[in-house]
Amino acid sequence: MSLAHTILATLGSESYSGYDLWKKFSQTSKYYWQASQQQIYRELSKLEKEGAIASVLIPQEGRPNKKLYRVTEKGIEKLKTWLLEPAEPMTIREELLVKVLAAKLIPKSVILQEIQRHHQIHLQQLSVYKEIEQQKFSETSQLSYEDKCLYVTLRCGIRYETYRIEWCEEAIALLSEENHE
Repeated sequence: MSLAHTILATLGSESYSGYDLWKKFSQTSKYYWQASQQQIYRELSKLEKEGAIASVLIPQEGRPNKKLYRVTEKGIEKLKTWLLEPAEPMTIREELLVKVLAAKLIPKSVILQEIQRHHQIHLQQLSVYKEIEQQKFSETSQLSYEDKCLYVTLRCGIRYETYRIEWCEEAIALLSEENHE
């Protein structure tokens, strides 16, 4: 998967300015894909050059003109082609795990503090996801197919954060044990 596919999927059938797309991307796609505003603008430029998206300039008084992007037929075909390809399972690439692996080189308190910091980060993110779930997805039987697709990505984010919280708690407990060698 690439950022281009995520942008095309996020645009869907709507038109967005680069900034509005970044805001929507930050609210929905963050469950599974991270990208900076700069990366999104760079990818929008590439997608426009290849004809996968088109833009329209909207004049604004007292502010720079607004550029609205929309997916073209070529972009839809690009997304459909990608959708029909098998998705490869995600591989773990976690900096914290490398630090834990090499933690014998530093005081135990340092790695425990870092794991506790991650624990807090995951607790906060889980809280955000649970709030979104409560506000937007309380009645799952009433959701459209499109909203159900969005909801299952949120559920994956909730499960991921829950897993990371549990792992941090397990790691802290195990690494805090005293060795009696």
